[in-house]
Amino acid sequence: MIIQIPQDMDEVTLRQVQLQRSGVDMTEDEVIKQGVLDAFQQFLDQVEDGHYDTGVYEGHALVVKDIYGEDMGHVTPEGTTFIEDFKTNAESTLSRLEAAAIKIGGGR
Repeated sequence: MIIQIPQDMDEVTLRQVQLQRSGVDMTEDEVIKQGVLDAFQQFLDQVEDGHYDTGVYEGHALVVKDIYGEDMGHVTPEGTTFIEDFKTNAESTLSRLEAAAIKIGGGR
């Protein structure tokens, strides 16, 4: 089974092993941070029926940029970082990201 976007901490570990086997060394926190961004982007793409806007990190927040680079919305972690949020409760974090993607991208 190939894990592209981890849904919980067990899948983070599996993803880290997959990356190591392909010669990519990432820490657990790096895998979570990338997974959070990838999950958010996937939710945004689903809401918008394609890749029109892009989620990027700005500090600890996720910012949605349109094709002109304009800010469309922000998502902040409940705690200090999304990494901390994911470690505390991955399911809740992913649900919040999905709701934020719907709110930000739903009106487009």
